[in-house]
Amino acid sequence: MKNKKRSLKSLTKFLFIFILICIGASFIFVFFVIKDFPRPEVFNEISMNQNTNIYDRTGEVLLSSIYGEEKRKYVELEDIPQNLKDAIISTEDADFYTHYGIDLKGILRAIKINLTTISLSQGASTLDQQLIRSTFLSKEKTATRKIKEIILAIELDRRYDKDQILEWYINQVPFGINIYGAEEAANTYFQKPLKEITTEEAATLAAIVQLPSYYSPYGSHVEKLMERKDYVLSRMAAEGYLSEEEAEEISQIEIVFNQKPKTKASHFVTYVQQQLEETYGRDFLETKGLKIYTSLDYNLQEKAEEIVKEKVAQNSIVYKTYNSALVAMDPQTGEILAMVGSADPYAESYPEGCDPVNDCKFVPSFNVATQGNRQPGSSFKPFAYAEAFIKGYNPDTTLVKDEYTNFGYYGDEEYIPQNYDGKFRGWITLRSALNQSLNIPAVKVILNLAGIDDTVKLATKMGITTLNQTPSYYGPALVLGGGEVHLLDMTAAYSVFANGGYNVPPVSILKIEDSNGNIIFKNSNTPRKVISSEVAETMMDVLSDNAARAPMFGWNSLLYIPSYKVAVKTGTTQDLVDGWTMGTCDLITVGVWSGNNDNSSMQNNALGTSVAGPIWNEFITYAINYLR
Repeated sequence: MKNKKRSLKSLTKFLFIFILICIGASFIFVFFVIKDFPRPEVFNEISMNQNTNIYDRTGEVLLSSIYGEEKRKYVELEDIPQNLKDAIISTEDADFYTHYGIDLKGILRAIKINLTTISLSQGASTLDQQLIRSTFLSKEKTATRKIKEIILAIELDRRYDKDQILEWYINQVPFGINIYGAEEAANTYFQKPLKEITTEEAATLAAIVQLPSYYSPYGSHVEKLMERKDYVLSRMAAEGYLSEEEAEEISQIEIVFNQKPKTKASHFVTYVQQQLEETYGRDFLETKGLKIYTSLDYNLQEKAEEIVKEKVAQNSIVYKTYNSALVAMDPQTGEILAMVGSADPYAESYPEGCDPVNDCKFVPSFNVATQGNRQPGSSFKPFAYAEAFIKGYNPDTTLVKDEYTNFGYYGDEEYIPQNYDGKFRGWITLRSALNQSLNIPAVKVILNLAGIDDTVKLATKMGITTLNQTPSYYGPALVLGGGEVHLLDMTAAYSVFANGGYNVPPVSILKIEDSNGNIIFKNSNTPRKVISSEVAETMMDVLSDNAARAPMFGWNSLLYIPSYKVAVKTGTTQDLVDGWTMGTCDLITVGVWSGNNDNSSMQNNALGTSVAGPIWNEFITYAINYLR
């Protein structure tokens, strides 16, 4: 009997110690589970990553977004339509407004299934749990993570009202590859603000939530997505948000997705992004939800792209010229209104199988306007003539003689330039020599009237950034386009003639706002006087003189704009490699380059007038009528 009592006492003691150990172990386990818990009370302090949006000058045309792993635009609850709220709650968490962060019945059911299947396939996650998981926790399916998720979901539900949790959820969860939040999804898939989506579109977005990558409208499972969408509609009917008849009727409506978005004004946007990254860094742009308002006039941009693409298609047949670039700028402010870096940034390189670095005549991704080092031909002549006028020479005085001239040795060869037509005109005014683009008088101007050194200095002050060699490196051939330039620089430099003599650096960004609408940058471009108003007016007068130009180009050439005073000059380089047309007026400056990326020659006597002129004429005519 004593032995039995002793045994019972020992067993009781053992059980007591065992229970204490279990309790202690439980406390230790819970401690290690919760010791690194994020605090739900600071959930509203968490800054969800938001992509930076780049707009045109009006702020109404979204050109592109910069984002990292999460492309998102946050939207307040009042801008979330009721149909999407109903669709998500019906499908993801029907008891959302009545439970306390977790669904006990669902958890018990999931545990039973998991024990039966020896897996962790069932989760029974509420919206609270999904939000906690996507914000704080990893996606790894472990018991520890699930315990953390449950505890944090209960605490989240205790601290915040349901509508706030729903707002966070709809802005946080993924709706496709890199697309987070319903606003970004609506803009991407339906090209409309979230608040404008229809019930069938809301059901489609709610369908994507379960498996965002699998159900992506741009993936290979669109048919399955439509099946899932119909299931969402049936759930909305089951929960009383729709009648069965409405759900059936809506399920028959065809869903039309926006094409997978392409960057608008691709080369211009890349140019802007490069400037932004240099100032702010890539990470800041990807996460802070900035709004970038650019200088681009999207109406002019679309027209420029249309004209360039059409004319290059014609040039490729007639002149074997496969690319062109265009820059349009406001000469008063320096604001870039249009930029076309290549004929089609989304086309294929030509010819097929070529090496873009070495032998492609057309490289779609290369922005000739900002990256191309191209010789400007005779379009460089106005800088030498402007320097001559600065030195006091009169454009209407007969100062140079157009005749056969051997200028002596420059390098290893004698320099004996020829005029385009092989003719000589004798004594001629600077006005006529420049307008008829005569080479021999131009060389005499830079050697005897302007000076090579001073011409380089003037061109640089006016905006040319690439003439970094000594003047002797270029020699007199500089006036015929012997130095390499950027189209953007040439457009800025020509603007000096139209704005009274001021160098105004190119502007691509007007202002930047942070995610709260505060302005963190505003352009304050400072013009710099580089030539006198009198010289600028003289250049405008000379380069717009159609009568002086007519003996070489005819009275009704592509350089003549009948209804407006436009100063214009063309250029064609040696061996027909580059064709240019540069022109400016008080409203706009437009520069066009045509040629082949690999520097191969154009064919059939292709000149700047014939390959760049048609693009320039059609665009500047449209732009003048549009702007005035």
